[in-house]
Amino acid sequence: MADPTLGCWNIADLRDKARARLPHGVWEYMERGVEDERCMDRNRAALDALTFVPRVLRKVDAIDMSSSIFGQAVPLPLAIAPTGAAGLIWHKGDLHLARAAAKAGVPFTISSAGTMDVEDVVAGGGRQWFQLYMWRDRDLSYDVVRRAHGLGCEALFVTLDLPVMPNREYLYHNGYGMPIKPNRKNVPDMLLHPRWLAGVVGRYLLQDGGMPTQANLPPGLKHSMAKGAKPGAHFKQDDLDAAGISRLRDLWPGKLVLKGIMHPDDARQALALGADGIVVSNHGARSLDGSIAAIDALPGIVEAVGGKLTVFFDSGVRRGSDVVKARALGADVVMVGRATLYGLAAAGEAGVTRALELLQAEVSRTMAMLGARDWSEVGPEVFGLVGQRSA
Repeated sequence: MADPTLGCWNIADLRDKARARLPHGVWEYMERGVEDERCMDRNRAALDALTFVPRVLRKVDAIDMSSSIFGQAVPLPLAIAPTGAAGLIWHKGDLHLARAAAKAGVPFTISSAGTMDVEDVVAGGGRQWFQLYMWRDRDLSYDVVRRAHGLGCEALFVTLDLPVMPNREYLYHNGYGMPIKPNRKNVPDMLLHPRWLAGVVGRYLLQDGGMPTQANLPPGLKHSMAKGAKPGAHFKQDDLDAAGISRLRDLWPGKLVLKGIMHPDDARQALALGADGIVVSNHGARSLDGSIAAIDALPGIVEAVGGKLTVFFDSGVRRGSDVVKARALGADVVMVGRATLYGLAAAGEAGVTRALELLQAEVSRTMAMLGARDWSEVGPEVFGLVGQRSA
C-alpha cells in the first residue's frame, strides 16, 4: 500500500521532492519571483517576524478550525489560489488540484491562464472559483466569464496586480520563455528529468495528441505552449480601470473578488465598485519586486474595509502558523499557491492532498499552543499586542 505521507512532514519536504522531479527551467518558473527577488525574501521575513505569545491551561482538547466563506461552511479558512503553471508541472495538473481541494472541502480557483478548459476542471468537483486575466479582445473575457458562471463557478477573481508583463529575467537564461521552444538549454534539461518528460510531455503527446494549449479561448485562437499567441489571444490589462470592473460587476451575478490589493484606498474603491471580496496579495512576489510584504499591508486594508467585504490573504504562506498569523491580523480566508504546487509536482493529486493535510495539522497545533479553541480566540492578542480581548 502506498505511503499516504509520501515521506513528507512539511511543505519544505514536498518542495524538495518537487525540485528533484522538475527540470530546472520548469522549477524556476514555478518557484522564482522577479528581478532581484527581494520581495520573496520580504514576504517570508515579514511573516517570520510575527511572533506569538502562547497561553496555557486553556483546555485545548477540541480545536474547531471550521469557518465559512461566502456563507458556506468550510473545515478550514483556506482556498487554493489560481496558478497558471499546473499543466506544465503535472499532466492535467489543474484537475489534480481541483480533486484534492474537493476532497479536503476547500475551494479551488481555476486560472484563466491554465491549460485546461474550465469545463474539464469543473469536473473535478467541489467548490470552484474562476480567476480572470482580461484578454486584448474583451469579448473573449466576457464569453469565458459567462461560461464559468454557467458551469457553476461561485466567484470571479479578477487579478489586478499584473497591468503589464513582469520582468522574469531567469526565463531568458534558462531557455524556458513563452512559447517554449526546444533549444540547446532546455532540451538537455528535460532529458535529465525522465520522470517529468515521460509523465508530462510524453502523456500530452501520446494521450492528448500534442502539447497543451492556452485554454478557454475559441478554437481558432487556441495555441500550443510551443507556439506564440495568435492576434487577439494576448492578455491585456494596462487599460483596465474602474469602468472595466463595473462592466464585470454588471456581467457577473456571483461573488466578485478583486485580487492584488495592497493599498487601503484601492480596498475602499473595491468596496465602492461592489466587490464582495478582495485578496491582499503581491502575486507571491511575482509582479513588482519592490513591493511591501503582503502581510504588512493586511492590517491597514482590514481597517479600511471595516468588515464590509471578505478579505483574503495570499503570498508567502508555507506553514499552518502563517494561516493563523493572517487570521489574527484580520484576514477571513488564506489562499495558498506554491505550497500546493509543490505537492502537485511531487506526486500529483496525492501530493496536493498531503500539502493540505500538513497545513491543516499545523493550524490545529498552532491554535492549541496559543490556547485558541476556535477562531474567535485568534486576534491581535496572540501576538501579545495592547488591547487584547479577554480570555
